[in-house]
Amino acid sequence: MSSLALSDISRNASDDAYHSVQSDWQARVARAFSRAAAHYDRRASAQRHIGEALWQILPDEAASVVDVGCATGDWTRRLAARYPGACVTGVDIAPGMLVEAQKRGGRVNWREGSAEALPADAQSVALIFSNLALQWCRDMDAVMAEFARVLAPGGRAVFTTLLDGTLEEIGAAFQRPGALLAYSSQADHRRAVRAAGLRVTREHTHLERFYYPDMAAVMASIKGVGAQIARPQGAGLTRRDLKAATQRMEQRRTPEGLPVSYRCLTLTLERP
Repeated sequence: MSSLALSDISRNASDDAYHSVQSDWQARVARAFSRAAAHYDRRASAQRHIGEALWQILPDEAASVVDVGCATGDWTRRLAARYPGACVTGVDIAPGMLVEAQKRGGRVNWREGSAEALPADAQSVALIFSNLALQWCRDMDAVMAEFARVLAPGGRAVFTTLLDGTLEEIGAAFQRPGALLAYSSQADHRRAVRAAGLRVTREHTHLERFYYPDMAAVMASIKGVGAQIARPQGAGLTRRDLKAATQRMEQRRTPEGLPVSYRCLTLTLERP
């Protein structure tokens, strides 16, 4: 067998392993968010607050819009109202989220899909909107390549995602600094954008801090939006773990309550 053939086999095996791991991760994320769907809106106050800043930088017009990671569709319906003549599609990886979105109605096409494989034709989208969803994607190169594929020339992608430092209080309280989620860095995003042939027209980072009355409310804010999926398998919490974490968290208490930080990256991209 030639060395070329051996390298092909090795590469194909590597690709198969990658796709298997990627599919498993996406399935776990989809299950977690489907389970969280029924009470997502009640517990997603941080997500709504952060999304309001994103809302302020949207373009005045868009003929077609895709909301990536639409969850129960709150932002998607707002997008449909903001762009009444546009074809608006809400995309989410979690079937349970889409069930809840459909219950709430709206002039929206609801589609199951991921940011790495959007259910949209090439060069068919004028605006991609995504609020706090892309941090769940493990392959930013694939995400940006897909954005470049579906955006029409001159089309824009406007999104907010999360960076290291997010939920650091919770990681420290449980003494598992990296247990919640591994975030792509700001440099990773820039590199992926360039590799996809997209152009950054706006970039902004900022820290948002939210306060909760007790540890139960802190955990509800995380679990209620599906974030518990990021803990490694076999890393379940015992009552002893929770008690110790609560004591550590209490050491950070302020007059406003227990702090939880979100380090946000907002990007506006354009397809030349």
